Amino acid sequence: MKIKKTYSYALWSAIYITLIAGVFAAIWYFFILNKISFSAILISIVVLFIISFFIIQYRAEHFIYRRLKKIYEDVSILDVNDLKKDSVTTDIEQLSNKMQTYAEGKELEIKSLTERDSFRRDFLGNVAHELKTPLFTVQGYILTLLEGGMDDKNIRLKYLERANKGVERLVAVTKDLDMIAKLETDGLKIDKEVFNILEIIQNVFDLVEMKAKKRNIVLKFDRIYEFPIFVIGDIEKTEQVLINLVVNSIKYGKPGGTTIVTADDYDHNKFVIRVIDNGEGIKQQHFPRLFERFYRVDQSRSREQGGSGLGLSIVKHIVEAHNQNVLLKSTFGKGSEFSFTMEKAK
Repeated sequence: MKIKKTYSYALWSAIYITLIAGVFAAIWYFFILNKISFSAILISIVVLFIISFFIIQYRAEHFIYRRLKKIYEDVSILDVNDLKKDSVTTDIEQLSNKMQTYAEGKELEIKSLTERDSFRRDFLGNVAHELKTPLFTVQGYILTLLEGGMDDKNIRLKYLERANKGVERLVAVTKDLDMIAKLETDGLKIDKEVFNILEIIQNVFDLVEMKAKKRNIVLKFDRIYEFPIFVIGDIEKTEQVLINLVVNSIKYGKPGGTTIVTADDYDHNKFVIRVIDNGEGIKQQHFPRLFERFYRVDQSRSREQGGSGLGLSIVKHIVEAHNQNVLLKSTFGKGSEFSFTMEKAK
């Protein structure tokens, strides 16, 4: 029968003690008492072995536990409350593996906490910057009006319109922040139903038509679709994804260019919806962080175009809540293609 490594130290120690004691007992019986009782010697050996085994096992574990407790108290990343007596063993290899596993877990925990703290600082800095710009703008126009500009009708109208744009920017940032907070804390509730994705795309074209005209950008399908394309998903949130992607293509597309939307087979179970522009494109180095909150490829140009900097992050959350994928292709100087998959209706 194979003995557990945990007991091997106590077992062999008890065997050695018993053998030595048995030899001395035999010598004592044979030479001193001039008689020998095998039954008495055997009983003594068995009793001695059992007592030795348990005493050695207990003392060894207690000794190791005290030493480990001292280590846990001295090492700041280890919590002594995490050390349990029943986890202490005389098997050094097993003990070493346990300590290594525990230390690796603590190291990952520290790394995760460090990354979260860094992300929190970046997030607070970005939020402060996004809110500060329109707030100061609105404040400046209002102060100008209060200091006498209100008497001039032309200045009054112009500055109120500009202040209103600043307020609209604040409202947009606040709404997007509220949506991101809900997406990341409470999760996103998806109400799935069957609908024609082509109708939603056309609705989005109608909604953002004025934005496109300001930059002389044409919104169009890649071809004439003879039949509807039915998908399964949340209509309202899918429309939000398309609005964010199409508006993004208008902002960063080439003036006088085009934004093309396509709907094609991705595989047997999915369609892929593509939003393609012929703008500046994106460098490869920006791809890994493009869907992060507030991340901007071109800080100065992005702020001129407005927006909260949360559009692509919201897109990613909504698409992933549908258990689908967001895809990106872009060649710097030639344009970009943002796409996402959708489940086919059976």
